[in-house]
Amino acid sequence: MSHHCHRLVRAAAAATLLCAIATAATAAPVDTAVATYVDVTRTARTEGVVEAVRQSTLAAQVAGRVIAMPVRAGDTVRSGQLLVQIDARSAAQAEAASQGQLREARANLVNAKAKYERSQLLMAQKFISQAALDQAAAEYAAAEAQASAAGANAEASSTSKSFTTIVAPYDGIVGSTDVQLGDMATAGRPLLTIFDPRALRVTATLPQSVLARADLSAPVAIEIPSLERTLVALRATIIPMADTRTHTTQVRLDLPQAAGLMPGQYARASIVTGHARALIIPAAAVLRRGEVTAVYVVDTKGNAQLRQVRLGEIDAERAEVLAGLDAGETVSIAPVRTGIEASGRGGIRS
Repeated sequence: MSHHCHRLVRAAAAATLLCAIATAATAAPVDTAVATYVDVTRTARTEGVVEAVRQSTLAAQVAGRVIAMPVRAGDTVRSGQLLVQIDARSAAQAEAASQGQLREARANLVNAKAKYERSQLLMAQKFISQAALDQAAAEYAAAEAQASAAGANAEASSTSKSFTTIVAPYDGIVGSTDVQLGDMATAGRPLLTIFDPRALRVTATLPQSVLARADLSAPVAIEIPSLERTLVALRATIIPMADTRTHTTQVRLDLPQAAGLMPGQYARASIVTGHARALIIPAAAVLRRGEVTAVYVVDTKGNAQLRQVRLGEIDAERAEVLAGLDAGETVSIAPVRTGIEASGRGGIRS
């Protein structure tokens, strides 16, 4: 072996891969695979977030102090279950006042009606003028209007009193609580969030160039890294509106039920964009050292030779070879072991 190759052995691993060829007659059979053309599915990967199809933020509609809050974030609740109780004393007082105003307005209406009917009789007997009858009719109409307004006000006050009791609108899970016991609730202030865990989806964005090639009728694989699981979307729906700033379109991917899924989780979706024939080898055959990507090619005599390759799409199981390898060639799927064996026998030459 030349002095030059001895220096290469002592050099960095990336430089060795670029300029060295390891050749060795293997003493034992090497685990191998054959580079083969296969039909592959082209996919585009996009990122998204898990969200609930049905999620509600419940807010206060009346002012008052929170006097009861029997649930916490993460609790499972049933439809109609008490979530927040707001002090109803102010609402009760307002309801009592409006009921009193309603009774007064109804009494005035009875008097105005009686006066109008008497005025009609007196007018028939020519005891009063037409102006007096018109005055009685106007007072009667005004009393009717006041009674109607008082009734509406009383009904509104009764409804407002019911707003002091916040209940679950459906079966679900409390996602977050925004107030604590004793806090002052004001109209419009969020109190808590509830969602239905039975219907979740991933909302992702796709560039319009990818969307034009996307086949949403094909299965869409969705990876949930936090759960270390991959799910298949039940349905894909394109939102028919593009973002003029980013030139992207939202896609909603309905998820099947799965333990541990919750809104806010990060997700990656693989959407089919086409099909092609590609030269494929196992991903385990790929050896990486810095910026260099290579494989050990094994000949018919069992000799292993290191060769740099250029790869396309690669996942946990297989890699697409774009250059550096021909169909039918055999590669080692234990490249680290193959390299160690070759180096140990001094089979490296320039």
